[in-house]
Amino acid sequence: MTMDRNTLGQIQSRRRFLEQTACGLGGMALWQLMADDTGLKAHFAPRAKNVIFLFMPGGPSQLDLLDPKPAMKKHHGQPVPGHMLENLDDGLIRGSARVFASPRTFKQHGQSGMPFSDYLPHLGRIADDICLVRSMHTNVPNHTPGQLLMNCGQQIFGHPSMGSWVTYGLGSENRNLPGFVVMTSNSGSGIDAGTANWSNGFLPPEYRGVTFRASDNPVLNLSNPTGISATSQRARLDAMHDLNRQQLTKIGDPEIASRMASYEMAFRMQSAAPELLDFSGETKATREMYGLDNDITRAFGTNCLLARRMIERGVRFVQLYHSTWDDHSDLNTKLKENCDMTDRGTAALVLDLKQRGLLDDTLVIWGGEFGRTPMNEVRRGNTPGKEGRDHHPFAFSMWLAGGGVKAGHIVGATDELGYHITRDPIHVHDLQATILHCLGLDHEEFTVKHQGLDHRLTGVEKARVAKEILA
Repeated sequence: MTMDRNTLGQIQSRRRFLEQTACGLGGMALWQLMADDTGLKAHFAPRAKNVIFLFMPGGPSQLDLLDPKPAMKKHHGQPVPGHMLENLDDGLIRGSARVFASPRTFKQHGQSGMPFSDYLPHLGRIADDICLVRSMHTNVPNHTPGQLLMNCGQQIFGHPSMGSWVTYGLGSENRNLPGFVVMTSNSGSGIDAGTANWSNGFLPPEYRGVTFRASDNPVLNLSNPTGISATSQRARLDAMHDLNRQQLTKIGDPEIASRMASYEMAFRMQSAAPELLDFSGETKATREMYGLDNDITRAFGTNCLLARRMIERGVRFVQLYHSTWDDHSDLNTKLKENCDMTDRGTAALVLDLKQRGLLDDTLVIWGGEFGRTPMNEVRRGNTPGKEGRDHHPFAFSMWLAGGGVKAGHIVGATDELGYHITRDPIHVHDLQATILHCLGLDHEEFTVKHQGLDHRLTGVEKARVAKEILA
């Protein structure tokens, strides 16, 4: 079954019919349709119903966190073998690249014996729950196109994000909260592609990611101004609804229906959002597990706890951004800072989902747009202790948990320096196809016609479902 704009047009025509009939009853039916009739039923039985994507812009160093290479120590400080640089179009690195062996120590965790860096002590607690992929690769070594490719399936602006695709295809289970929510921590710095990462692109605007903040005012401009009651706000919306309905009847523009739905969603969110942010019902142990009482871990931990609460309330796709991991220099210091801020909350999220019975049908993903090189970033200096790593698209690591993936399992491998993939390569589009598969969607059939072309999240290149990831 293919989802295209014709399907959406039929739905919107039904909405317009309901708007114009039954002496106002159609208005009530419209909002029910906006909530329940926008989604395509899954192509096959899904393994996951919801997604939480922990996106780490900048490119975390897989060699210092997830893919240990002890053989690098004997090559430390030596020129990188020439045959490993064949695909690197960078004269400066080719001429002076020297191996930078990771100073990190790795320890095996869980029954699976999965190794993690000493910078990730908490992640070891979920070793037997995750599928670690060491053979990811992408097309581009630059942040903006790399982030767009990972999140939107294309390297250029103007395409829908993964969260938009998923909510467009499957709808949402909560009429009072958006189906696609985005949260940022660490001041949001380093998100090079910006809000385009959660854009609706050419899909209707109600599928754009809605940015939440972990504060008393989670969505900007959501609260009523002083002196405006809920009753008066409802009256204002009803008046705008009548005007918009007249315009919709007159010109039939589906964007008007989207605008009407946005107003109604905002009104419902005014009561739903504060309850979502009320942690008074969470136990002290839960707060401690997420690190909410620690200045270093509070921001990211709060977002992780909010992600769990959103999943409980039926939000379809939640994406957490923490940046930046772009460590061209001072890798030891900067990498530790980011791990200290995120490691506890990340592990807590998976453990909390599992103990509440939510992990089985929630797919959790962690990773950035690419990885880091096995050599020191020579353009930023060679001072001992100040080394960094450059961008590396040829081989990097990500991990997944829950929602139908293998637990306690490692997929793929790289060579002794971590430069090239040696087993089970998985492209970004393969990962996207696999995510859609876990949600019951066939990435080849799930298309939208735009400007005469059939578009899909995985692009026109051949993509595959990475069955080696699936349980």
